[in-house]
Amino acid sequence: MAAIRGLIQEMRSRPHRVVHDAASNASGSDPFQWSELPEELLREILIRVESVDGGDWPSRRSAVACAGVCRIWRLLMKEIVAVPEISSKLTFPVSLKQPGPRDSLIQCFIKRNRNAQSYHLYLGLTNSLTDNGKFLLAACKLKRATCTDYIMSLRSDDMSRRSNAYLGRVRSNFLGTKFTVFDGNLMPQSRATKMMKSRSSNLMKVSPRVPQGSYPVAHISYELNVLGSRGPRRMRCIMDTVPMSVLEPRGVASTPTSTFSTRSSPFFRSHSKPIRSNSASCSDSGNNSSRDPPLVLSNKTPRWHEQLRCWCLNFHGRVTVASVKNFQLVAVSDCETEQPSERIILQFGKVGKDMFTMDYGYPISAFQAFAICLSSFETRIACE
Repeated sequence: MAAIRGLIQEMRSRPHRVVHDAASNASGSDPFQWSELPEELLREILIRVESVDGGDWPSRRSAVACAGVCRIWRLLMKEIVAVPEISSKLTFPVSLKQPGPRDSLIQCFIKRNRNAQSYHLYLGLTNSLTDNGKFLLAACKLKRATCTDYIMSLRSDDMSRRSNAYLGRVRSNFLGTKFTVFDGNLMPQSRATKMMKSRSSNLMKVSPRVPQGSYPVAHISYELNVLGSRGPRRMRCIMDTVPMSVLEPRGVASTPTSTFSTRSSPFFRSHSKPIRSNSASCSDSGNNSSRDPPLVLSNKTPRWHEQLRCWCLNFHGRVTVASVKNFQLVAVSDCETEQPSERIILQFGKVGKDMFTMDYGYPISAFQAFAICLSSFETRIACE
């Protein structure tokens, strides 16, 4: 294992080069290329690395470093590292679009920068609410005349929609009561490579790795609050690309293998089709059994505490400051009676002036959870 640890340290310092054995170089023989190891031996080595350094960050840098050696190592490492649904760990960028764990919640937190109108998502490394965390995602708020846009990116210094770091966006209506979550989408490579752009009589090919569009994956609505500022918010999320059947004991959620999703999912909803309400989805499911209704999330109703004279929810110590933004989302298990489930899928709450916790689990991903939480930062005159 000493040789493997030395390999990992060298890969961290030179992540884009093929690492050679130092002992072979010292003897004057031809350098040994780690990428040429037999697949069976290589698999055993990577399994050993994952089992020894298979804990939380920052030790998971070893798995990422191994995946950076070459294409063969990367494919094997992605095969060995379990998805968050099983391991409860976020390792590669694609993990941000994969469903969270079934039996627990991944603990994250959001830092808000009021001056820059930016929001950074971090993975909590300890149970403390004050640790530095590991950076996961960034979002930037763009205020427009008719709506508000949140651009989501893998990099905090690159918020361009034409960047490879672009993941998606969240757009509101004029009143800020309805939001649509768009997932970044790549144009098919065969079409992208044929596109040519003429500028100053020079032809320039459009890169097939640049996102060319996006498609809706969720719709969030905030209902009218009859109590005004004295009552809690009422929110509802329709997860267009997540069927209700994933909550069944044998239900399986879609697990993307690439950071950018594709339109091959049978649950894709087109731009041109109207968004159906939950009741319509349930009634249609009886006529078309081959299509499941979408997953519907609703905020858990808080209870009124007579002694404290406020609305209360049990966040199990993850929320310390009272705020109208605090919420817990559960699944609407029965479409007809709209009975909420007891299992919390996403909870969001305030712990400081510009610090918020975000804990999520199966069947939504970190990307979807972050998008839902971004909608909660808006002030809604029509609902409050």
